Amino acid sequence: MQRFALLALLALTAPAHAAPCGGNFPTFLQDMAAEAAALGLPDRAIHAVLDGAQIDPAVIKADHAQGIFRKTFIDFSTALISKNRIENAAVYADKYDAAFAAAEQRFGVSRGVILAFWAFETDFGQVQGDFDTRNALLTLAHDCRRPEVFQPQVMAAIALTDKGDFTPGQTKGAWAGEIGMVQMLPRDILERGEDGDGDGLITLATSAPDAIVSLAHMLQFYGWRAGEPWMQEVRVPEMMDWSQSGLETELPAAAWQAMGVTPRSGTLAALPASLILPQGRNGPAFLVYPNFKVLFEWNKSFTYVATAAHFAARIEGAPPYDAGTPEAGLDGDQMIALQDKLAKRGYQMGKADGVLGAATRAAVQAEQKRLGLPADGWPTPALLALL
Repeated sequence: MQRFALLALLALTAPAHAAPCGGNFPTFLQDMAAEAAALGLPDRAIHAVLDGAQIDPAVIKADHAQGIFRKTFIDFSTALISKNRIENAAVYADKYDAAFAAAEQRFGVSRGVILAFWAFETDFGQVQGDFDTRNALLTLAHDCRRPEVFQPQVMAAIALTDKGDFTPGQTKGAWAGEIGMVQMLPRDILERGEDGDGDGLITLATSAPDAIVSLAHMLQFYGWRAGEPWMQEVRVPEMMDWSQSGLETELPAAAWQAMGVTPRSGTLAALPASLILPQGRNGPAFLVYPNFKVLFEWNKSFTYVATAAHFAARIEGAPPYDAGTPEAGLDGDQMIALQDKLAKRGYQMGKADGVLGAATRAAVQAEQKRLGLPADGWPTPALLALL
């Protein structure tokens, strides 16, 4: 790696703060240029990325919307896990068997997990996004919602530009700046991109082996443990201490068995596990192991991660989950009203957005316990009325 790229890589371990978010965009670009120069990135690459960049209003709209994550787990997973995707997963697993074998051998990541993310992110490379990546990154770096996340991504894009792996104005991808078949951000490509096909290049948009092995490297970097499961469907008893459910509680398999939790098939792994109930005690139930939590480094959405984890298990032979008969939940407006009420009680969940994320689930569970309700983390109209 050239000297400037190494300097940039080391400097990017801390969030960038030199360019204030918001305000005049040309001034912001000047501040970003100064920061890039301070990191040792070359002027040619800096100007190639920053000159002519524009705010993309569609990126801001997409960032503030994300309504798909308001769907329930059952609705979301039903939409994403299709017969076509299951069949295609088998086709691509066979077609790129050597790349999956390399990913498993070098990084310990099961092919089912890689296939699940590859399917969800781009339908196996078919839909990679048509946003101008340079403008998307700079738009999000300038916006004040998450500048600490995206300003370092701009620096990484500049480093990739100098290496010839990023073409400002031509590189296309998702609205949030991800690139290629498995939708990786520039910094992840710079740090953990892999040449999976042996051609000396890292081309995640056109090389499936590069994408497969790069995703495996990324998950291993964030703590994936080779040879361990990530999720197992279970059956739960009619009555138990539901406050033990949720990602905050980890117990040995023997403890779950003592409470009446049993595997739908096979045996429980001898690992710490959490019981998740995506739609409460009457809906689907899963024990999730340490590898499950690693998946949140890829996507922060509880519903997305749970769906991807189940799809990965399906690819590797698990049956469709038992949907059960969950209680009716809340619509988007009701969820926002619930989050507002929880916030007034002191729970820290961020902006009320109508999304049932991990923080909202934990707050719901705490209030259910306080009110003497089954504390399964599933918000219902009855809970909203009580609050």
